[in-house]
Amino acid sequence: MQHDILIKKLLLTHDPDGRRLDSETMLLAVGNIMFHTSTIIGAFNLYSASFQKNDITEIETIGCSEPGGFIITKIGKVLCRCSGEGDINSRIINLFDLIGKYSWDAKVVLVLAAFAVRYGEFWQLKQLYRGNALAALISNIKQLPNNLKPLKLQIKALSLLVKTMMDVAMCIIKFEYLPLQHVEPGNDIFLVRDTKSRIYEAAYWITRSCLACFSQVMDFTAKKHDQVHVSSLEAQIMYSDSAIIAAWELSSLAYRLSGICCNLRRQVDLCHKELERNLYDRLLDLAREENIDNQKTLTLFFPSKNYLPLKDCSTEVKLRGSELKNKTVLLLISKPQLLNPIDIYLLVQQTCDHPLNERLRESYKIVWIPLPSSDTWTEAEESSFNFMSDSLPWNAVRKPRLLSSAVVKYIREQWNYKDEPIMVALDSKGKVTNYNALDMINIWGAQAYPFSASKEEELWQDQNLTMQLLLDGINPLLAYWVEQGKNICLYGSENLVWIQQFNDKITEIKRAGLQLETIYVGNSQSGENVKQIMARGGEKSLSDPLSFTNVQHFWVRLETMRRSKLRLGKTPSSDHVLAELSTLLDMDDREEGWAVIGCGGSSSTDILRLQGMQVMEFLRKCSEWRENITNLGLHGALRNFLDPHFVEGSCNHSYFVSSRENERPSQGTVMCQVCKRPMKNFVVYQP
Repeated sequence: MQHDILIKKLLLTHDPDGRRLDSETMLLAVGNIMFHTSTIIGAFNLYSASFQKNDITEIETIGCSEPGGFIITKIGKVLCRCSGEGDINSRIINLFDLIGKYSWDAKVVLVLAAFAVRYGEFWQLKQLYRGNALAALISNIKQLPNNLKPLKLQIKALSLLVKTMMDVAMCIIKFEYLPLQHVEPGNDIFLVRDTKSRIYEAAYWITRSCLACFSQVMDFTAKKHDQVHVSSLEAQIMYSDSAIIAAWELSSLAYRLSGICCNLRRQVDLCHKELERNLYDRLLDLAREENIDNQKTLTLFFPSKNYLPLKDCSTEVKLRGSELKNKTVLLLISKPQLLNPIDIYLLVQQTCDHPLNERLRESYKIVWIPLPSSDTWTEAEESSFNFMSDSLPWNAVRKPRLLSSAVVKYIREQWNYKDEPIMVALDSKGKVTNYNALDMINIWGAQAYPFSASKEEELWQDQNLTMQLLLDGINPLLAYWVEQGKNICLYGSENLVWIQQFNDKITEIKRAGLQLETIYVGNSQSGENVKQIMARGGEKSLSDPLSFTNVQHFWVRLETMRRSKLRLGKTPSSDHVLAELSTLLDMDDREEGWAVIGCGGSSSTDILRLQGMQVMEFLRKCSEWRENITNLGLHGALRNFLDPHFVEGSCNHSYFVSSRENERPSQGTVMCQVCKRPMKNFVVYQP
């Protein structure tokens, strides 16, 4: 009965106002202090595994009117006043009045931090005592003991108690981070209610234990101890009666808290299991629900009850999911390492730097969700995430470690995430419209808005293989050439002799008056050989407007286009664009050189692909086809040279492809068998 009354008094002090503390990081900071003190006293293994973390630079607070250090100092003063005589429960209530605005996890961690600071200062003075005059003076004024051997039993008991308190605190933190908004009527409510009552009890005993520890640290002043002889096999150590009693008191508290920790951990694990199951079921229901906006969907993925879940990477501003209301949201899901540099460069160029982005920037947002390779985050993955999230121009999950396991499971199972980057498109109502819009964005950029699968099909529907498609966004000079309708030749090889012969012949033809822009693009591997060839070309002043990064960009775009086509169910046998893309991407498997010659312009489909001996043959016999350029154009002259039966201009050949009722007509590009040009599609209805 008295215990229940005490808990009710504690609850009366609890008046949270929404302020948040990064309790887990604060607890790790406490662990750092205790780890360093444990190395001094010889308890090396007590804190080294669970709570030791070296790279803590900031402990985040949200909605706090005072800095975290200020409240810790105030708690320390209260602990100091409360460590004397008097009713201990009244002192605990006074302390809880001070931290009433905080959540339960923050309460216990702040109290632990206040003790750890005082304890750490004590050991800092003792560590510096012999080599630092200032530390020695302060230590003498505080009358700290010179010989700590009589206190060794007491100090070890204290260290064990603090470690047990931290274990209990971690259980409370894990509970506070659970998606409690997904509690369902029935057994779940009773389970959560029971767990909360255990947390109240645990908070009381942590605070009471901190008072006991604080009191004993204050007693570490020069105080005469009655000496008692205690023998051991290894040495003889003199302990006072008061030290033995103090160690027994601390050990008793550690034993009680250890039992509380076991029961609480079991309860939290049960809550976690049930709530994660409920959340996963709700995520599955999303596909069948109709919502007025995207807030329900985003809240399931990024619960904002306990913290601001998102951030603007470019400004470091913390965001709620409500900031994305009524917007198309692109969820970029990848490993914490994100993408390789060329892929990041391409994605940034096609979103932030795209000409349409200024008009569409408030219509859609990209949110990066990094997922670790295993169930737990490694330090390397956390470091990579911290670096990348400070460098990207998009939004990101602020604390991906706190993502629910149900959310991660849903992404892996329902969205088929296999550790390769995907970009899932959600419309303004939170519905998935594309399970991977990454390729279409890399091809068309903001032009692909709203990034749905139907929009991807629409963009490909009337898209033929043109120089504009192949070279879009690669380089401003190339964009100018395409816009001006210039004749362009792309060529590639890793054979230096072949490349030199090709450039010599092209130089001859240009001197004879042929207007042709040549661009070396290496091959799809774009390795060191290609980089060296480009460097030698620069030394010899060969005309080549592309950097090595541009060349990589070119091949990444081609591979992206092929993946997009294949995902839409196209095959090389039924789709001319896919067939040509596949041929270009597979050319690097051959030692012979190749060339693609075409004309710029947004609608020009005059593209000719040559490889091996064909390239050198058409260059050597330039005089035979050059005279036809005036009448047929470069493409027509070359086609007439290679195929004497070539038909000049588009022919009137046509044929019908029948489709069944309710069957969608084929949208693949079909090549005319007579003039070798893409055919236009028309729909004819028969009565």
